[in-house]
Amino acid sequence: MKIKESISIALKISSILSFVYLLSMLYFVFVYNYSLWLGFLILVLFFSLSVWIIQSYIERYIYNKIKLIYKFIHDHKVKKTKGKSEKERFLASLDSVHQEVLGWSEDYEAEILQLKKLEKYRKEYIGNISHELKTPLFTILGYVSTLLDGGLKDDTINVKYLERSEKNISRLIRIVKELETIGQLESGELQLNYSSFDIQDLCAEVIESLDAKAVEKNTAVFLRKNHQKSRLVYADKNQIQRLLGNLIYNAIKYGYSNSGKVKISFFDMDTNILIEITDNGPGIEKENLPRIFERFYRTDKARNREAGGTGLGLAIVKHIVEAHHQTISVRSTIGIGTTFGFTLEKTNISKH
Repeated sequence: MKIKESISIALKISSILSFVYLLSMLYFVFVYNYSLWLGFLILVLFFSLSVWIIQSYIERYIYNKIKLIYKFIHDHKVKKTKGKSEKERFLASLDSVHQEVLGWSEDYEAEILQLKKLEKYRKEYIGNISHELKTPLFTILGYVSTLLDGGLKDDTINVKYLERSEKNISRLIRIVKELETIGQLESGELQLNYSSFDIQDLCAEVIESLDAKAVEKNTAVFLRKNHQKSRLVYADKNQIQRLLGNLIYNAIKYGYSNSGKVKISFFDMDTNILIEITDNGPGIEKENLPRIFERFYRTDKARNREAGGTGLGLAIVKHIVEAHHQTISVRSTIGIGTTFGFTLEKTNISKH
């Protein structure tokens, strides 16, 4: 409570008391012939004294009620103002707490906004995972129902429907396994088997394994390999192979057919090596880039689901990189293409 407010309260209370005194004084003046001037003098003194007493009492009362709180949270500030009076220290503490409360309020509002944002993402995540699981399950149910209703005896559809059911079951198993992998990476339960290997050679192996997909899309894949210099990194080779397979496969899959180009480049960064996978595809909208590594997040849901995949590939890629204590980034320009880049630790010959 400010000083002005305590004075205002004291004036109001004193005015009421003085009014009561005035009525009493007038009674004694007219009934018992007391001196009118003496009565008014006493009234003025009474009013002034009551204002001072009431104001002092209010300030003392407030101070006594909250001084224990300020003792704990403002001792260090009180020490800096030892030369000041008790009232000045008290007012300084009030001003300081006011600023702290304002700061806390701003932080709290920011926290609420962040929680609302996370809640929105949570709802989207639940909706996405429901869709990813529901689609193959309903498809399997449809095929099985048809077979049970007599289709099992129809040689024109029985094998085809069983094969399609198997395909959707495999998709469900893949989703569950990839979710399990992400959980293990997040919790640190998945142990990484570090070894030294040439990242250029590993990229060449991955490109060779995806040759059929590149031929199908008529996409050229270029590896900017330095034949004069090896690129030794220290990492889990199997996990990095999985990471590269996902990024290069996506670059081929979502690029332009018949004119697609994918380029893998390497850059020396002191203790790390930067690996970049670049395509000349349609690109990714700017607003989608911050969420590109989220589970089940798709920039074009209809097209991506038709193209297959679990929607977990990039989430796994991000967690693999982070499990190695490295960084991954993405940049994209609509109509020009997209580049994914990640770093790996160089092999330190003396250390490893």
